Amino acid sequence: MRFAFMPVLSDEPSSWPRLLAMFQAADEMEFFESGWLFDHSSSAAVNTSGPCYETWTVMTALAHATSRLRLGTMVLAVARRHPALLAQMALTLDTISEGRLELGIGAGWRELDHLPQGIPFGTPASRADRLDEGCEALVRLLSGHTVSAHGGFFTLAEARCDIPPVQRPHPPLCIGGGGERRTLPTAARWAQHWNHPGGRAEDFSRKRLLLLRCCAQLGRDPSEIITSATIHGEDSAPESMVKEVAQLTEAGADLVILRIRPPHEAARLERLATVLEPLR
Repeated sequence: MRFAFMPVLSDEPSSWPRLLAMFQAADEMEFFESGWLFDHSSSAAVNTSGPCYETWTVMTALAHATSRLRLGTMVLAVARRHPALLAQMALTLDTISEGRLELGIGAGWRELDHLPQGIPFGTPASRADRLDEGCEALVRLLSGHTVSAHGGFFTLAEARCDIPPVQRPHPPLCIGGGGERRTLPTAARWAQHWNHPGGRAEDFSRKRLLLLRCCAQLGRDPSEIITSATIHGEDSAPESMVKEVAQLTEAGADLVILRIRPPHEAARLERLATVLEPLR
């Protein structure tokens, strides 16, 4: 099993220095292969008092402050950044980080991340359509193609990114979500990594089998897609956490992402690594 971590929003005014210190500590720990950040527009969207930093700005700062740790977004809401802009942002950060970017994207699930900024939220079906359309444009742009498209959500007129990707053919695309009718087929079509946001091994196993079925229908080799699950990394109940990780391993997960609640302290990562090392 491979391990990663994702700190959730902190209420502390000093949250940036703590967040930075946590990522720098993880960079020195072989146990964690990657660190991930969420994408929310405000603290109100996740029911805390903030501060809520802009994801891509923080990712760029962390890329400069670390040297080994892979850095990912779990996940960017596709409506909040046009695919042409996001592709340029991603290839720029892939260059800055020397090929350590994990580009996570999803349909979006919170109205408060969209409506206050004048971004249409839409129905579940329209959000699924927007994700698939956005992923197609994004993958083509990241791969060096010139893209013209007049879709239902995005328009591109000979759009092109002239930044060569460090990672070939492009930075890996992680699609997060468990929607069985739309999200899993989109992941099977475009992703190099699928993340199940809930940690229950039974749910993960069932949805993973559906993903494999979608790959078979598309003629896609399922070994091309890393599968992961996100769970709460609560070092106060290590026995339960170890059991949960063991069950996910048995269910076929390649990677477990530990969601870390405040306080964001490097010592918490060290304790988690000690508890879970036998499962690695």
